Amino acid sequence: MSRVLFLVLDSLGIGASPDAGRYGDAGSDTLGHIANWCARPIEEGGRGRALALPQLSRLGLGSAAAVVRGASPPGLDHPVVANACWGAMRERSTGKDTVSGHWELCGLPVVFEWGYFPDAQESFPPDLVRALAAAAQCEELLGRCRASGTDIIARLGARHLATGWPIIYTSADSVLQIAAHEERFGLERLYALCAAARKLVDPYRIGRVIARPFVGDAKGGFRRTAHRRDWATPPPAPTLLDAVRDAGGEVLAIGKIADIFAGCGISESIKADGLDALMQASTEALGRCCSGGMVFTNLVDFDQSYGHRRDIAGYASALEHFDTLLERLMPELRSDDLLVLSADHGNDPSWSGTDHTREHVPVVLHARGLTGGSVGLRDSFCDVGQSIASWLGLPPLAHGTSLLGQPVESGLGKQRTH
Repeated sequence: MSRVLFLVLDSLGIGASPDAGRYGDAGSDTLGHIANWCARPIEEGGRGRALALPQLSRLGLGSAAAVVRGASPPGLDHPVVANACWGAMRERSTGKDTVSGHWELCGLPVVFEWGYFPDAQESFPPDLVRALAAAAQCEELLGRCRASGTDIIARLGARHLATGWPIIYTSADSVLQIAAHEERFGLERLYALCAAARKLVDPYRIGRVIARPFVGDAKGGFRRTAHRRDWATPPPAPTLLDAVRDAGGEVLAIGKIADIFAGCGISESIKADGLDALMQASTEALGRCCSGGMVFTNLVDFDQSYGHRRDIAGYASALEHFDTLLERLMPELRSDDLLVLSADHGNDPSWSGTDHTREHVPVVLHARGLTGGSVGLRDSFCDVGQSIASWLGLPPLAHGTSLLGQPVESGLGKQRTH
């Protein structure tokens, strides 16, 4: 049976969407601005060396970006292999958040409006703050504002250690984040608080509650740990993941995928931290996906470690390292395997603020028997989910158009030929 390896390069946008101005993101371009910075001479504030992504470029990443920006970003204009398809996609869903992007990639656009906490200070309704404080068994909560996660623990970490009060904050996304010290507050206690918060924010239509544990002290500094966990609202309708499971295939979720989908349609959730560990886990899961199905991985480092931190140099280095990891993975693909690369939103490290950016995202598909070429500019991320369903021989999903030509002779469902 066929297998799909779906890698989401979290936040790798390729140029502002037509409606980006509505979000304050007109002119954003995550990949393009990183590549421009790399190619700029050192004396002009750049790196003085072009962004080197030979594997991604040969699979069509630079060509996908050219669909939006008219030309490939500097250093990414390699010829594309014959058995790769590439293009760019606009998001139908409202917002620019992780949950909406992933759900739409899997065939479920978010056509409703998420709830948000828009105020910069005292962002949360008083009734919610009181309920959260009661759930935490604390007199008070710290933060209660919009903030960067690393900045707020640097600012309030010492007070948190002194009082034991958790830190709550939000962003431009539909999210409530709770930070607490793993030793002072306790990791399991933090998880229990977040589970309680999930129910408390449901009336506000909030997409995610995120546990942000940290360690350290005021003298040596505070740092977040790998024990982050997300509580997302469940998808309101079946997704590609449910379709794969219903057909008897496996869905092996790597990283935070299971959290994003609230466990729906997931056969097994595999946690890993860092690009190396995530890619290793993906390779091992692919080897265990014997009955056919999908290995679905979120590569969160690009977003949380570099995009939100506005670290252009770090983002560039992480992309180049991922390119080498991808090259090592390629020999593990079988003749009936489909490799899918995409993103869920942008997070331009050259942009103002610390939030996601509303951008087009790339789509790259590669398989040994695939007839390649440009798939142009697509008007929904749902085309990815429909393409995967087509490859696996599943019935069509409710949304999206397949990017593939004639179906191949493989699949979980009805046997077809591409």
